[in-house]
Amino acid sequence: MSTHAPPHAPHGPGVTRSVTLPATLDEAVAALTAMPAAIPVAGGTDLMAAVNAGQLRPAALVGLGRISEIRGWEYQDGHGILGAGLTHARMGRPDFAALFPALAAAARAAGPPQTRNAGTLGGNVVTAAPAGDTLPVLAALEATLIVAGPGGSRREMPVSQLLSGREMLRPGEVVGHLRVPLLHAPQTFLKATGRTGPSRATASAAVVLDPARRGVRCAIGAVAPMPLRPLEAEQWVASLIDWSAVRVRGAVALAPEALSAFGEYVAMACIPDSEADPDTGQAPALPPAVQHLRRTVAALARRALGRALA
Repeated sequence: MSTHAPPHAPHGPGVTRSVTLPATLDEAVAALTAMPAAIPVAGGTDLMAAVNAGQLRPAALVGLGRISEIRGWEYQDGHGILGAGLTHARMGRPDFAALFPALAAAARAAGPPQTRNAGTLGGNVVTAAPAGDTLPVLAALEATLIVAGPGGSRREMPVSQLLSGREMLRPGEVVGHLRVPLLHAPQTFLKATGRTGPSRATASAAVVLDPARRGVRCAIGAVAPMPLRPLEAEQWVASLIDWSAVRVRGAVALAPEALSAFGEYVAMACIPDSEADPDTGQAPALPPAVQHLRRTVAALARRALGRALA
């Protein structure tokens, strides 16, 4: 049964006029359909920051915190079906980390305890902030969103499409779950932070190995509006890996010089050189800050792959 805020709720700047608390996904969809201006909210870590900064004044909120069906996960056809309401704190626990190690590492790095206790996987995806820690992992895992819509409908879309803005949520829709492949293979997540805060990434890297297909997936976060996949670098380094030596004690699956070259390849793909001047034919040097960011990306990619192969 849905619950609403009392009619005498305060109506000051940044304060909503209505809060609905549905108990099921379909109730949430019905509430969003009935109130097109309403905003769904789970942990509210990003939304409340925007409200407090005066950047957002939602007319109504649909709270998702009471929907138990999106707070856990289950197995289905070689995939994990992860509830969008999973908190970062829950994803950081050992039982989750055993199945999705890179996603757990990203969740543990998401900020101070109060942020990890409130922030959710679905909120990270829908907010799509460039520095969102789980986003490069989801991109590397090629996760799929399961979206609930009017009339009990469910549809799926690649998470990369929503993050790139190529496919948006329709009126009344809400992300209910994420479908993530269970690869049972090495996965890593690393990030670099700067003066913007002790937990905010200036760059991050996720690397996922897929030994069954002899593939490497890498995604770089925080350096662009969406996670970047250096596909050519992935294919190149996958062709050089001795897959029979992966995770074999004492064996070397990839030569050190190839590992270093992979980092540089990824960095060049994600932060390319400036375009050449049409008159001189020469490209101007990158600003020092951009050069530093490129070196950071190279180091993260190299270390992430190295740890996955160790």
